[in-house]
Amino acid sequence: MPSVTQRIKEIKQPRGGYVNPRKALKETNLGIVPPHDPKEENVSPGLVGIAVDYLTRFMTGTPVREAFDISYLGASIILEDADFYGKQVTGLDDRSIVAAIRLAGFDTVYRAGRMTYRPVEEIDPNAATIENVRAMVESGLKFFEEYGPVTHDGLTFEGAYTDTVQTGDGDFMTADTLWDFKCSVNPPTNKHTLQVVMYWLMGLHSVHAEEYRAVKRLGFFNPRLGSVYTFDVADIPAETLHEIEVSVIGYDEGAAIF
Repeated sequence: MPSVTQRIKEIKQPRGGYVNPRKALKETNLGIVPPHDPKEENVSPGLVGIAVDYLTRFMTGTPVREAFDISYLGASIILEDADFYGKQVTGLDDRSIVAAIRLAGFDTVYRAGRMTYRPVEEIDPNAATIENVRAMVESGLKFFEEYGPVTHDGLTFEGAYTDTVQTGDGDFMTADTLWDFKCSVNPPTNKHTLQVVMYWLMGLHSVHAEEYRAVKRLGFFNPRLGSVYTFDVADIPAETLHEIEVSVIGYDEGAAIF
């Protein structure tokens, strides 16, 4: 089923993007960055990003089973015992971080299918990976301290999917901001700004519309760069929002909000 990110890959955006990140984004640095070059890590960047995301959620008080929900679902598909690793995740010590990375390794089964799975017991993070993950989670804790608390996470958009975009889920919301977690060596691109705008618009079309009417900003948190990026929804022209609703997401003209 076509997802938000797949749809973004299919379309050609206007020059600079529907929302040009260079012009729109306001950056704030939190001052905590990983101590080692990412090239020193021996675990894939994607898996590191998932582990940092979920481990940060756990450290802010979300139970392991809930924070690593997709990982548990992936493990259940291949009849593996995710709880073996989940019980080892207790904090930011080395053992917990290794267990979190291995547990996150089940994610791919649910998201991309059995053929993408690598036995998680073979994942053996080196010291650079462990220390970088610890620093990125600490950056995440500082982020939540300054921008939280989280009001909703694991965002879905029931009632808002279309024939064009049939799946997609956002990361989390605070009181007035919808956030996306990006663990990348690069700042956000116009694909990323379009992604969060689509999430917000789909939220407004969903059964949870009331919650999304409170959103004033869209933002990214990147623990690898130790940076926060935000832009105001009021600064996006109504005609741009209308075009995204109709031409990108696939709502009928009569159903468009903008």
